Amino acid sequence: MTAFRLSSCFRSGLQRLWVLVLSATLAACAVGPDYERPAIDVGERYGAMEDDPANDGWIVVEADQTVDDQDWWQRFGDDNLNTMMQRLLEDNYDLEEAEARYRQAQAALKATRSGFFPTVDMSGSMTRSGSGSGTASTRSSSGMGSAGPMVGGSTIQEQYSLSGNVSWEPDVWGRIRRSVESDEASLEASRADKAATRLSLQSALVQNYFRLRALDAEIRLMDKTVAAYERSLRTTRNQFDAGIAPPADVAAATTQLENARGQRQGLGWQRTQLVHALAVLQGTAPSAFSLDETDGLTLDAPVIPVGLPAGLLQRRPDVAAAEQRVRQANAQIGVAKAAWFPDLTLSMQGGFRSGQWAQWLTAPNRFWSLGPALALTLFDGGARRARSEEAEAGYDAQVASYRQTVLEALRETEDILVELGSLKEETAIQERAREAAQESLRLTRNQYEAGLIDYLSVVQVETSALNAERNLLSLRADRLVLTAELITALGGGWEQHKPVENVPEQ
Repeated sequence: MTAFRLSSCFRSGLQRLWVLVLSATLAACAVGPDYERPAIDVGERYGAMEDDPANDGWIVVEADQTVDDQDWWQRFGDDNLNTMMQRLLEDNYDLEEAEARYRQAQAALKATRSGFFPTVDMSGSMTRSGSGSGTASTRSSSGMGSAGPMVGGSTIQEQYSLSGNVSWEPDVWGRIRRSVESDEASLEASRADKAATRLSLQSALVQNYFRLRALDAEIRLMDKTVAAYERSLRTTRNQFDAGIAPPADVAAATTQLENARGQRQGLGWQRTQLVHALAVLQGTAPSAFSLDETDGLTLDAPVIPVGLPAGLLQRRPDVAAAEQRVRQANAQIGVAKAAWFPDLTLSMQGGFRSGQWAQWLTAPNRFWSLGPALALTLFDGGARRARSEEAEAGYDAQVASYRQTVLEALRETEDILVELGSLKEETAIQERAREAAQESLRLTRNQYEAGLIDYLSVVQVETSALNAERNLLSLRADRLVLTAELITALGGGWEQHKPVENVPEQ
């Protein structure tokens, strides 16, 4: 018989232990409520699309349709935008923080899952003790050594021990399972938070870029305007020197020019600030990034398949994160309720113990023990009831937060749809206003050159024409920015991406 062979008694005890474990596992149940998605009425259609969505260029898609358009910003067809977006995805520090928090949630889930498995540890010791009339000495260490010499007339005793312990707490009442469920929901919420952060940063980059390009177009317009006003001032001064124009015309032309120069100067610092914002979004110091001016706002807004309101529950990462926190709070109710039931612990210990080094790993010096232990709290001053009430209140709070998040998502989408529809009509009106202003300016200049009116009348018409042109540029920029906002409100792109697996149907 080898030193490590189990005795028949030990094997019999181990068999009884596994029978007990199997019985406990089969009888196990997870206390607490199972998760169900909180009900909320999201409506069948968006209010802005009740009449005829085709009139506004929107495409209605069913909730189960998928369109693979994850890189939605590429629909705008701008190479600079694509390059900056790639840098954002690689170097943005907010994204790095969100990724680190996701890994943190992964590690927490792994730690909780370890509760399903037994704990195994091992220990060894050597002790020397003495008694009698002489001097006694005692030594304890985790290493193995030989006995020391006799001291005086004392009796020296040595003890060598090596033991292993296995302890396991079966998840009879589902406390660990509910804890794992809670951490799984926390992990999915962290995943959705990461997606929401990424989408928010992408939207910010796109919107700032569109505003920058709109400023480029406005700057070019103001440069042309300043040049035209300079020519007008020179002409007016020449006419004044020739005695044709009065001093008031010179003053009016000078005022008009200086106002235009001031407006042009203001556009410069606004553009610089937008370049700085784009640099930070790409993880770059503002001083290390620059972007050349372009010809202006030449981009077109793509047609967006809006989908149905219920699709927001599947596509928006902030809605998905809010729902997963409801699921997390629901699981915590089960964890709190499990505290009312006794804890069952199954433990087994075995090893060797001897007073002689040469013979301590032999069968006669072997020892073992196994058996279950039950622990139940009889009185805790209401702590368990308070924790249960706290968990239930936390669940109610998360349900309210989830429903509010859904309503806010619907409101945001509805607002943008209404504004986009209005912007389309407003842009068409402004285009007609610009054409009328240009025609009025042409006629007014002809009258001035014919000497029929003074230059102050020309200034007023030129100011109106400039404002009409700038307003049209602003509306076109607003439409591009709102398009990016709508894509963000719909969850990013048009792919029916579910940040959370196994999402119940609404």
